[in-house]
Amino acid sequence: MNANERPSHGYLRGARIQPTAITGRESVAELVDRAFLAYNGARLREGAHLLVERMLADDVTVALSLTGALTPAGLGMSAIIPLMEAGFVDWIVSTGANLYHDAHFGLGLSLHQGTFAVDDVELHDNGVVRIYDIFFDYKVLLDTDAFFREIISGPEFQRAMSTAEFHNLCGKYLSAREKALGSEKRSLLAAAWEYGVPIYTSSPGDSSIGMNVAAKALEGNGLMFDVNADVNETAAIVWDAKASGGRSAVWILGGGSPKNFLLQTEPQIQEVLGIAEKGHDYFLAVTDARPDTGGLSGATPAEAVSWGKIDPDQLPGTVICYTDSTIALPLLTAYALARHAPRTRKRIYDRRENLMKRLREAYYAHGRAGEGADRG
Repeated sequence: MNANERPSHGYLRGARIQPTAITGRESVAELVDRAFLAYNGARLREGAHLLVERMLADDVTVALSLTGALTPAGLGMSAIIPLMEAGFVDWIVSTGANLYHDAHFGLGLSLHQGTFAVDDVELHDNGVVRIYDIFFDYKVLLDTDAFFREIISGPEFQRAMSTAEFHNLCGKYLSAREKALGSEKRSLLAAAWEYGVPIYTSSPGDSSIGMNVAAKALEGNGLMFDVNADVNETAAIVWDAKASGGRSAVWILGGGSPKNFLLQTEPQIQEVLGIAEKGHDYFLAVTDARPDTGGLSGATPAEAVSWGKIDPDQLPGTVICYTDSTIALPLLTAYALARHAPRTRKRIYDRRENLMKRLREAYYAHGRAGEGADRG
């Protein structure tokens, strides 16, 4: 047998790389399908297909994690709010910083395009704050701090609550402020309140919001973040999605603590609560972190299988794309909105008490409840 007659063993079954020329008249979805054929372009196309063809099925509960300064770049307004409005995102884990900077927009405060090639001492002298190439007046921080300190002084905040409860209340007040300013659909928190999307923060003290809550505690304010409720509520969301005959999908932007907090829901169910489960069904990640440094931000879905975070039978339903979230998120959002009809919103926030009841029942009926209670 000569080289021209060798069997390929199926390796050459993939579509031939022979794209049509780009004309400038293509939609985003057409461009992704036709021209993103190799390397991380192909991974983004595969992620877009995974999102539209599998993750957005009606019986899939979709979680989104947000790391990196995405809301200051306007991605809350341009991408995440439209995704929630279409029913494509059911619950969120975010850094507190993303939610603090989101509030600027709901309060009518302005952020501006700038440049990274600048003298930061000169910016400081002129009262300008920089997030890479985003500029805003230092007064934006002071006004946003004042907003949070004012609302958390109210009677409905004087108790322990999950971060989802806290963000829901903040969203209600930001929505009212948007309406008063005539600038609706600018705040992610306000939209999440409207659409019943719970938003959790894995490290509530690690942001300006948490710093203001801590400051008010010095004055005797009664607000406390119940991190136990956060761990159990997020596990309850995933448990209900799977126990009800549906599936769970994770869409990860960046890495860090929000990624881990989102993924740890499955070890919480399996390892800690002792309830039989197999892991999340679909995994779509966008990151610029490498896996070989050992950090969670770059950890692959295959590695997550060893922790029980991802169902090993579903590894074909996982995609990791190594690129910047500010590039991938607008493209994936445009693709999803072009290729998939809106879904009925699951309004998970409204069902939190029932979800917790179901998880508690499963814990006592099938899990480890009571283990070690009689130990000295």
